[in-house]
Amino acid sequence: MPDTVFEAFRATASRAAAQPFLCAPPAPGRAYHPGGIELTYGEVEARVLALRERYRAAGYGHGHRVALLLENRPEFFVHYLALNALGCGIVPINPDYRHDEMLYQMEHSDAALAVVIAARVPDLERVARARAKPLPVVDAEALPADVPNASPPPRRDAPGLETECGLLYTSGTTGRPKGCILSNFYYLNAGAWYRGLGGRLEIRDSRDRFYNPLPLFHMNHQGVTATAAILTANCLVMPERFSPTRWWPDIITTGATIIHYLGVVPPLLLNQPPSDDDRRHRVRFGLGAGVEPEMHGPFEARFGFPLVEVWGMTETGRIYADCHEPRQITTRAFGRPFGDFEAKVVDDKDHDVAPDAEGELLVRWGGPEGPRHGFFSGYLKNAEATDDAWRGGWFHTGDVVRRAADGMLYFVDRKKNIIRRSGENIATAEVEAVLQAHDAVAQVAVLAVPDEIREEEVMACVVAMPGVTANRALAEQLVGWCLARIAYFKAPGWVLFVPSLPTTGTQKVQKTRIFPRGVDPRAEPGVFDLRGSKKRS
Repeated sequence: MPDTVFEAFRATASRAAAQPFLCAPPAPGRAYHPGGIELTYGEVEARVLALRERYRAAGYGHGHRVALLLENRPEFFVHYLALNALGCGIVPINPDYRHDEMLYQMEHSDAALAVVIAARVPDLERVARARAKPLPVVDAEALPADVPNASPPPRRDAPGLETECGLLYTSGTTGRPKGCILSNFYYLNAGAWYRGLGGRLEIRDSRDRFYNPLPLFHMNHQGVTATAAILTANCLVMPERFSPTRWWPDIITTGATIIHYLGVVPPLLLNQPPSDDDRRHRVRFGLGAGVEPEMHGPFEARFGFPLVEVWGMTETGRIYADCHEPRQITTRAFGRPFGDFEAKVVDDKDHDVAPDAEGELLVRWGGPEGPRHGFFSGYLKNAEATDDAWRGGWFHTGDVVRRAADGMLYFVDRKKNIIRRSGENIATAEVEAVLQAHDAVAQVAVLAVPDEIREEEVMACVVAMPGVTANRALAEQLVGWCLARIAYFKAPGWVLFVPSLPTTGTQKVQKTRIFPRGVDPRAEPGVFDLRGSKKRS
């Protein structure tokens, strides 16, 4: 195994220089590459090597972190690989983050530099001015001849498998996202694991093209898919974002053979009018999570390829997959544990539950290398949270599942305070903190409610301050308040004003007692549907 992702990339470039590596589909009106672009491994290698020397000349090296706000653009990989070659870790920034969210990420990560698309340079410069430590910001589209010098000096030792490759932020049950430290080994192992799953997920060397509309600040695209593409000399097709109307034209134009999806994708594609494009593609399989069982069969029948449900987390790297026939597409099955990637299902006291009983999914590596082999290296500056997640020698996923007698795992729900909306993890505590800061809010509880398109949506149950009129105008004001402070997807889509919230003796809100079991909160009298306000700015 190579020691870094860059070494793996160079090995592929040396044997397959003419093979396509990065592709952006045509998108008239888009700010970058509106006519589309496709770059070979050899072309990307030349750009990476040139950029590596510019970063090296500025003093960047082993131990530095560089923040990247480059959206889903091929240029992301040029910077990522150039920095990886020097031993720098990258900190991808969610383009939908607002000022406070980016400031937290830049402060917490100790990033030495931010490389940003032109349109976002002013935003990052405001963040830089607010950060206690200096943060140079450069325009990636007009990179200066002299990149700002790095500080402090880099480590003297060469980067290797345990060197930090990426720092990805993931929501937990606390208000602020946690920074997952991901090593070169994590990335290389994650890509190799995907490559080796087999069954309906067979990847062919130099013959496949991955179409992945997921963002590059998520492990699915940047960690698992991109590394698998590099290891197999295949092409990564990267649209700007998911679009149901551009989906099939993109896939047909680019010749994609593998697609990645989230639960939001199948219903939106099934809602499109039937057309010849439904079967003109070359797609062999889709990989993803969250397709509703009642849509799984109709999707495969209409479009002619299997959707393989998988499970994984930023912390785990490896994934489970229901990729061997007969697949269980009328259920929420996501595969059986295999190899040394072990799993068990436990109750709240970490005791094993009986087959088919619901419990929390715990995972680990069962080989001689130890349980954490191939997982994340830990949460940055949070050893306590890392140790708690690994209590008892098993990683606690926070996901509630069932395990059948034959070993098949079935997804049930997410445990505690995490809302999953269109693939984004949202910590309710973070949204509650923003709403609580509004003068009109006396008390608030944020929870997940079902959503037929986006899997889950954010709902805020608000107790208004005495004397404040709790009406639609106030609900709209509260959503606007959130939209100005946090990413649009985190803002409430539903607002319900309530006279009080049930609490414990220590004044903790008991969310399970707000609504009776079986009640759909969206149908409560006086609820305001403000989902239409949640738009990317």
